[in-house]
Amino acid sequence: MLDDTPSTPDWWLLRLGRRMRDRQKNLDRWWDYYSGKHPLPSLPKNAAQAFLDFQRKSRTNFCRPVADAPVHRLQVLGVTDAQGGADDDALRWWQANKLDSRQKLLYRTVMAQAQAYVIVGPHPSRTEPDSEIPSPLITAEHPRQVIVETDPATGERAAALKAWWDDVHRVGRATVYLPTGLQRYVTPQRRGPGQLPWGQESWEPDGEFEGHDLGAVPVVPFECRPDLMEDPEPEFAGVLDIQDRINLGVLNRMTAARYSAFRQKFITGHKFRKRTDPATGLEVVEQPFVPSPSAIWASEGENAKFGQLDATDLSGFLKEHESDVRDMLVLSHTPAYYFASDLVNISADTVNALDVNHLAKVGEHQAALGEAWEDVLALCARQAGVDRDYSQAEVRWADPRRLNPSVIADAATKKHSVGYPLAILAEDMGESPQRVRRITSEAAGAALLAATAIPAADPARPPASPQSDRTGL
Repeated sequence: MLDDTPSTPDWWLLRLGRRMRDRQKNLDRWWDYYSGKHPLPSLPKNAAQAFLDFQRKSRTNFCRPVADAPVHRLQVLGVTDAQGGADDDALRWWQANKLDSRQKLLYRTVMAQAQAYVIVGPHPSRTEPDSEIPSPLITAEHPRQVIVETDPATGERAAALKAWWDDVHRVGRATVYLPTGLQRYVTPQRRGPGQLPWGQESWEPDGEFEGHDLGAVPVVPFECRPDLMEDPEPEFAGVLDIQDRINLGVLNRMTAARYSAFRQKFITGHKFRKRTDPATGLEVVEQPFVPSPSAIWASEGENAKFGQLDATDLSGFLKEHESDVRDMLVLSHTPAYYFASDLVNISADTVNALDVNHLAKVGEHQAALGEAWEDVLALCARQAGVDRDYSQAEVRWADPRRLNPSVIADAATKKHSVGYPLAILAEDMGESPQRVRRITSEAAGAALLAATAIPAADPARPPASPQSDRTGL
């Protein structure tokens, strides 16, 4: 008998083995689609289920590319101080929490769910260099588990809550964050999958109130372009009706393609035989005219006449589909080349023109998300005991434009000719603050070596005349 005590090797064996077993079905399905072993189209067995399956195949998800398009352009390169220099502390915290990759998870949740959160706290296993103070732990959180309340007078965070179901100990857990500390709670109740109880008698404190000196609620919201007096909405909120219209249009096209896109045959003047179905007792009509490459249809009726109906033209459905998709991209400020139906051999200027509204939207995201990251770094500094004002810090974003490297280099050359310093040129070329410092440092070192390699002039020797230079004497 294995030991079922949590965190023992036996418990981990069973827990991870069951999770591995439960995911095999999805892994097999995804691999079959990847390798081309798609499910074969089948005839309906149950009318209701067949219709539901038919409807399900009509869904064409354009909401995801609309939400993902800004995420592809959002990438933090680093953090600079008030003087524009690289912030080594911020880089250390950023790398320790693997935010180069995890920031994308945060942005994708913001665009799809309208908001996400970052919680800052002490790291359970790391301390600051040359100090006993715990390093900051930065975790990205989903809005299903976290919520923040702001003070309507100041806009500052007044309180926050994180609540989740602990499936290891089979209890619900919650943490209330305040500017002065946090309080943990626990409940053994659960109303259903993913649901926690919120009755007055449901929760009880789990330990004492834990104070901290961060001076603020350590939960920072990241929101999708919030408006005044309005709750944030996902990136595709304004085009949901068009998405439904696209799905309906695809369903209509699929219906036409299945039932009327091929020439339907008919016969008049033929007398069909009837028989009784032994299973149901109902009278059914025998159908002797079965389509087949080798079949010859013949009728004994004197006035029998065969014919066929015209097929339904599907081009109208396709044009309607393209029009709906184009409307969706225009209203969501998503570049039209994401649905490149008629865009063939377009120039770089055309791409830049199609990007104008999208880049403006990405700029709004960078402004809002950058302020949130500065709040996160300020909390990290307090957690790490670093006395620094991050209100003057700046989050450096990668250039959201897709420019040709030769265009970037040409612009840098022209700026250099009018006196731009190397550090500014490196920033404009999209280098991170750390790379900018390395570039300028190595350039200064190379200049110093070049200066020391020039031989000094001998003061006792007169300078050579131009004539001697030409004759070699």
